[in-house]
Amino acid sequence: AYLINFSIVITCSPSVGNPSSDSFISDGLNPRFLNACLASILTNIESNNVLFIDEIHRLNRAVEEILYPALEEFKMDIMIGKGPGARSLRLELKPFTLAGATTRAGLISSPLRTRFGITIRLDYYKVDEIEKIVRRSAKILNVEIDEKGSLEIAKRARGTPRVANRLLKRVRDYAIVKADGKINGGVALDGLELLDVDEEGLDNLDIKIIKTIIYKFNGGPVGLSTLSSSVGEESETIQEVYEPYLLRQGFIQKTPRGRVATKIAYEHLNEEYKKEDQLF
Repeated sequence: AYLINFSIVITCSPSVGNPSSDSFISDGLNPRFLNACLASILTNIESNNVLFIDEIHRLNRAVEEILYPALEEFKMDIMIGKGPGARSLRLELKPFTLAGATTRAGLISSPLRTRFGITIRLDYYKVDEIEKIVRRSAKILNVEIDEKGSLEIAKRARGTPRVANRLLKRVRDYAIVKADGKINGGVALDGLELLDVDEEGLDNLDIKIIKTIIYKFNGGPVGLSTLSSSVGEESETIQEVYEPYLLRQGFIQKTPRGRVATKIAYEHLNEEYKKEDQLF
């Protein structure tokens, strides 16, 4: 059978998380070292294998140029020697598929982006889907959990399996101490309350961000750097870890002048919402 090879890029929000792979990680390595690693991988890859590159938007442009002929023609150019005597040698590569993952699709260079035949965007999981993941993880961890227990964890998992599994493990620890290792709805609620995770999946820093906007800045607008200084957290962490969920759930809005708290945020804190001209 003839196998068609193509390239895939997988994008998602920062809080969703990328698929993981040990094949090739593009984050924070020296470009010359990356060149050597990529050349070694490409020349040794087997026919119809998949090369996965995580955080592909961080690839150095010089490294990208190695990929262009590899993706288009399954060939690779390498330099032999140094200085005036250096010469280029073209190597034949076996057909392969490149899969890249990123949380910042806009940062992938245009020449590289146009070489991907398929673009897939990962979305958040629904509560019922997360509940199935929780129950499956509980079996793997040999944890006894009922439907109400798994549902309480799933509702607070932000639509993200990684968060669901983390909460399950911490509730399991609580259940071992307080409930003979068995998780029901009540045990799950008590354990999650101990973790300071509320019914909307908000943790301490989520609440701190909302309270800071409402109480310290009168509901906003407030700029990211000012908000970061006020809550004592890095701007990048707020923007990539906390903001996506708060925006998605409607607790805050972004305006040209900064972040503002919404009516939903006020109601969540049992505060009276005073509608003002915050958005402009």
